[in-house]
Amino acid sequence: MVDNSVKMDTVSRLNRNLALLPPGATITLDMSTPAGQRGKFRSKFVGYLPKNYVLVQYPDSSKLGNFAQYITQGMGVTVRGLIEGHEGAVVAFISHVKQTVQLPSRLIVLEFPREVSLQNLRSAMRIETHIKAKLKIKDEHWSAVIANISETGCQLLVSNGEKLTLTGEQAVEIIIEDFQGLKNLKLQAIICNNRTQAEGVMLGMKFADASKSEVTKVLQQAVVTPH
Repeated sequence: MVDNSVKMDTVSRLNRNLALLPPGATITLDMSTPAGQRGKFRSKFVGYLPKNYVLVQYPDSSKLGNFAQYITQGMGVTVRGLIEGHEGAVVAFISHVKQTVQLPSRLIVLEFPREVSLQNLRSAMRIETHIKAKLKIKDEHWSAVIANISETGCQLLVSNGEKLTLTGEQAVEIIIEDFQGLKNLKLQAIICNNRTQAEGVMLGMKFADASKSEVTKVLQQAVVTPH
């Protein structure tokens, strides 16, 4: 997700770009354990002290599970947050945990980042997701999961897709019934390719131009949603 980004490495620019995230903004914390296990958790941006530290909310303990034991000094963290009022833009930076605090509430203190990236969702950036959806082909509906998504297309895993009858580039509809407040969202697309996997059939999809605004809504939520 660092492609098509503008890296800002001066103190004034770092401060300005971090300021694009207001206190309380929803962010995701992408973390890795020493053994290489990755976890992605939803959090809130609290604030920062220039050149010193960044404060974020400690993720929900019920979601962390055993991962909580690894959130200690030195752990690497990638932070991403959607910029309010800037359609399709994301602030992202890499940092390390300085410490965790319990009062006045549970917080993670992060090292002040050396660079901040402004990332454009309208680029070819592809976001890993796990969004439940339905694939509509003619009058048939198939249960599916959007495995990843970009502005131009997505990969759709159909669990019983081996029964699908596919003919060339086929126009279909992807229906997202409920995802982070988005209800009954319909995306027009074309099936470009398919391959059989152990879990089912993975379809490579290209979105129709008519669905651009709906795709942007999904991207905005996907970038700050754990999967």
